[in-house]
Amino acid sequence: MRRIWFTIAVCLACTLARAGGDDKKNVDSKFYCLDLQPKGNARVLDMFSGDDNGEGKLTPGERTLEGVKFKIGAKYLQLGSTNQPNGPAKLEDIKVDRVLTKLHLLQATGWSTADDTIIGEYVVTWEDDTTVTIPIRYGKDLLDWWFDESSPEPSEAKVAWQGANRQAQAMGKKVRLYLASWENPKPDKKVKTIDFTTSKETPCGPFCVAITAEGK
Repeated sequence: MRRIWFTIAVCLACTLARAGGDDKKNVDSKFYCLDLQPKGNARVLDMFSGDDNGEGKLTPGERTLEGVKFKIGAKYLQLGSTNQPNGPAKLEDIKVDRVLTKLHLLQATGWSTADDTIIGEYVVTWEDDTTVTIPIRYGKDLLDWWFDESSPEPSEAKVAWQGANRQAQAMGKKVRLYLASWENPKPDKKVKTIDFTTSKETPCGPFCVAITAEGK
């Protein structure tokens, strides 16, 4: 009798394990990580180098942050500002070519400005060449990536990753990235491309480390 109950228990455990694996596969399959490398203009390991002990480094690879799968590449997208006049105002034609319900943006900015200031935008182009703009609002969608214990969190985005780099450490601070999500108003229409832009009229130099498209 004990053997029968043991066999039943083992079978039940295996069934639950398979179900859990299927659930994870279904969750992973709804996320598609965009390839930012063709447009990337700054090196991840240069900016997210960790502290003097090598702790808090952001390394390339796949990782799940706040329930969203992202792919960190060797390069990321960095725009210019009044403090970075040589940086670009636009990085265009980031390839998407798929239908999606949401975009998840892993981003931050160098330097700060007044809350609610629009420091940049993403321009989404659908397959029929119509477009929509996703504003990047300081204080809501992101903040300065350097922070300390007194720093606030954005009012709408989430703090998705915290780490260190040597420059911030020298000022008694750490670094972090923010997750902002956008819901597509036309989820049945294919998105062709995304442009990442800024007016370069504020001190803030927005940057994007990864973008993930979420399907149905």
